[in-house]
Amino acid sequence: MPKPIVAIVGRPNVGKSTLFNRLVGGRVAIVEDQPGITRDRLYRDVEWGGRTFTLVDTGGLDFAEEEGLPSMVRRQVELAIEEADAILFLVDAREGLTPTDEAIASLLRRTRKPVILVANKVENFTRGAQLLADFYRLGLGDPLPVSAVQGMNTGDLLDRLVSLLPESEEVLGEGDAVRIAVVGRPNVGKSSLVNAILGEERVIVSDVPGTTRDAVDTFFTRQGRRYVLVDTAGIRRKSRINMPVERYSVIRALRAIDRSDVALILLDAREGVTEQDKRIAGYVHEQGKASVLVVNKWDLVEKDNRTADRYTQEIRRDLSFMTYAPVVFISALTGKRVPRVLEMVDVVAEQSSIKIPTPALNSLIRDATLHNPPPADQKRRLKIYYATQGGIKPPTFILFVNEPDLMHFSYLRYLENQLRAAYSFVGTPIRFILRQRE
Repeated sequence: MPKPIVAIVGRPNVGKSTLFNRLVGGRVAIVEDQPGITRDRLYRDVEWGGRTFTLVDTGGLDFAEEEGLPSMVRRQVELAIEEADAILFLVDAREGLTPTDEAIASLLRRTRKPVILVANKVENFTRGAQLLADFYRLGLGDPLPVSAVQGMNTGDLLDRLVSLLPESEEVLGEGDAVRIAVVGRPNVGKSSLVNAILGEERVIVSDVPGTTRDAVDTFFTRQGRRYVLVDTAGIRRKSRINMPVERYSVIRALRAIDRSDVALILLDAREGVTEQDKRIAGYVHEQGKASVLVVNKWDLVEKDNRTADRYTQEIRRDLSFMTYAPVVFISALTGKRVPRVLEMVDVVAEQSSIKIPTPALNSLIRDATLHNPPPADQKRRLKIYYATQGGIKPPTFILFVNEPDLMHFSYLRYLENQLRAAYSFVGTPIRFILRQRE
């Protein structure tokens, strides 16, 4: 179920990253006094008032050296409007209204998306009305004063925001079709893989990194099974993002992952697992999506009879949180082993939907605890009274215990391993929920 997306926009150095960190509850974005530090999209889920949404921090919009709006900056604002479900437009109350603020506001006034005008750096709320007077000229309603540094009035901001967000909706359309998100860094061969799977040029392919800007959904069938293939824009490291349009294409990639059943995580065989690969895989894992690790450009690697084993071991080491995901080595360019990709999609999609009967599940948990008793703290020992499966995609298990605080992550990993030994769960994460019962 896709979550609403909220983008923070504004000119440089108005405190976007500071507000982002305040709302998500930690220092996630880099915060410096130097303008323009945020070059990449940072995103985190925020829960407030029973609602969950994805908050996106953006780079500052600066076009002071040009008359009017340069086309690329204008496109950046337009994409923010297009992709986000709501927008926080941040201004600096201490500096007052600037021509850049007015230029951004002129674009935001044309959208039907909810826009909240947020006046940051208001430390003295008794002078709030005096500081905010000029911002009424922007025509975006009452400016909401906040201090992102001190956290003042951010609760009121969140209250207003969640009241404007659309309700999350189920993805409509293809019925029993398996939705496949193709994700990875730019130029790892996502569009080439899509074309190889479809057997025709349904997606533009280019050697230039970042060519794919939009997520393109393509419906197809294979051997009587129905699929929807989503080709997403590549996600670049912070230091590599230069074009504003690329920043907003990341939102589309996140949306594609959120609404997918299976994620194909593409890796470049020549480069191995990079830090950005880890971030992409981490997001897929956190969202509970079934996944396949697809090592592309395998035809460009010099091989012996142990090369694939060595690569697999390195991938398992670098993506240690995703050891459940199968690894497939392919060449999207030549088509070699591409059919294997869809075979694995079928496997992991089925595995993520496994349901274990409650008696069988409790028998397995009972045997596991007899073989390896739960952890204890001084005189207290964890007791697992009962277990039931609470959901699929990903398989989620509810454990009723005496004291949840006694559960150690290593014991949950042990229980997960026991479940996988009995039922495989290839390609899918497993979730546990602990409930206290006297």
